[in-house]
Amino acid sequence: MKVIIIGCTHAGTAAAINTSKLYKDAKITVYERNDTISFLSCGIALYVGGVIKDVKGLFYSSPEHLKSLGVDTKMQHEVLDVDFDKKEVRVKDIKTGEEFTDSYDKLIITTGSWPILPKIEGFNLKNILLSKNYYHANDIIEKVKEVQNVVVVGAGYIGVELVEAFREKGKNVTLIDTQERILSKYLDKEFTDIAEEEIKKHDINLALSQTVVRFEGEDGKVKRVITDKGEYDADVVIVCVGFKPSTEMFKGKLNMLSNGAIIVDEYMRTSREDVFAAGDCAAVWYNPTKSYEYIPLATNAVRMGTLAARNLVDRSIKWRGTQGTSGIKIYDYNIASTGLIEEIAKQKGLNIQSVTIEDNYRPEFMPTYEKAKLKVVYESDTGRILGSQILSKHDLTPLMNTMSVFIQNEMTIEDLAFTDFFFQPHFNKPWNLLNIAGLNAI
Repeated sequence: MKVIIIGCTHAGTAAAINTSKLYKDAKITVYERNDTISFLSCGIALYVGGVIKDVKGLFYSSPEHLKSLGVDTKMQHEVLDVDFDKKEVRVKDIKTGEEFTDSYDKLIITTGSWPILPKIEGFNLKNILLSKNYYHANDIIEKVKEVQNVVVVGAGYIGVELVEAFREKGKNVTLIDTQERILSKYLDKEFTDIAEEEIKKHDINLALSQTVVRFEGEDGKVKRVITDKGEYDADVVIVCVGFKPSTEMFKGKLNMLSNGAIIVDEYMRTSREDVFAAGDCAAVWYNPTKSYEYIPLATNAVRMGTLAARNLVDRSIKWRGTQGTSGIKIYDYNIASTGLIEEIAKQKGLNIQSVTIEDNYRPEFMPTYEKAKLKVVYESDTGRILGSQILSKHDLTPLMNTMSVFIQNEMTIEDLAFTDFFFQPHFNKPWNLLNIAGLNAI
């Protein structure tokens, strides 16, 4: 069996490793247009902030590792086109310029995503940077080293983590977003209010509900960011307003969402026979809404890549869907969420209710304890849990993994109230925080 994998970040690496383990007779070829693989971009802010000293730690595999597994990893090779009828790919060796054709029995598309590049006047000025890969990380560190004013455009996870890292380095930092709140896809207002207050306390300028209209520069380098409500000095600008799937060559050939994310079934199969897709290039089945969505997360990617390998020959293991579970640390606050937030659930026209509790995570007779804020969103008629959020100075984020299981298995708010959780004063109260939320809702 001849297997070709296009792209090798998280999903591609997982697909290659698992294919090599499962099918000893398979001839596996990976085509990757970059010269690195498996870079954990979620660690860029930690690298920028100096928490991670050696960037090599953000790589968990390598071409040499894949070669040891029998995978022919062709770096700096770009797939230009795929002929699904002939089962052929046309490839360009970027170093030599040579083009050639290769054939496959099974094809796994793991082309990933790329930052959205907004059409803004002055975007081509120097020192306007992206934050996605290893080279971006090094570029950010190098360019920020000698400057004072840094502007980040986009208040999602990447943007929020970066502004904290820049501030820790003593920079003057501004965070701009068109939304009126940071992290507006992941947290409701009562949580972002606390996070924003903490960010402001550390002298980071929040410029929310503002749209960038142009970048202005001097001597070819950016110097100011102009929005519809003000202007901000900027020696370096990081643009991180979201990602789009890298699937241009497959448009009109595979079933996709409107943004180009490839639709796959529960076995990672695309609309063409013997063609699979996984990771940021693909849509995912989102359990809270029971619909296909675009949720580019490394956790989704490694699971999908693993399943693509396992289902190459036989339909072996089904995809369980995703809740988009994620977390972030903002200074002393540990924050996580899973599934739908209340605001988005209402925007989607769902008939929902929510319950929010604030309580100390363990008994007050203990030497120390911290307050936690927990919210659960659920369907009004069935009680089915759709989402949850938590915030505390104590790390309670693993509770969102538990809530992810509740959502995936269509459990209800009543189930939450009476599920068996252990009690030990070092860790919690006789009624676990999750129990208390359920009890308050029924």
